[in-house]
Amino acid sequence: QVQLVESGGGLVQAGGSLRLSCEASGRTFRRLNMGWFRQAPGKEREFVGLISWNGGSTSYADSVKGRFTTSRDDAKNTVYLQMNSLTPEDTAVYSCAARRREFSPSNTWGDYDYWGQGTQVTVSS
Repeated sequence: QVQLVESGGGLVQAGGSLRLSCEASGRTFRRLNMGWFRQAPGKEREFVGLISWNGGSTSYADSVKGRFTTSRDDAKNTVYLQMNSLTPEDTAVYSCAARRREFSPSNTWGDYDYWGQGTQVTVSS
């Protein structure tokens, strides 16, 4: 079993930056593909970005490409989401998810095996 805990959310002005963290419990982090998703009020959850289990592959939604970057530190069992040039449209609850490396990285929430509770990001105009 893997537990995921996000942190780093908060209130930021448009144009600002935030770095989210997602720490995983257990010893299997190195064997996990990691994804980031977000859900704004009244909207469906959407894919934000992912990083493969070995860090060799990343992918991003078009809406965040060039502004967001995901990375991982296996020594800390943590994946990060660096968010720059934030806009009010980025306001949402951001959640991380983990998928075993036996399966390909995915941009679909339901494909993942473990999910975090999420952290709120609010961008003011």
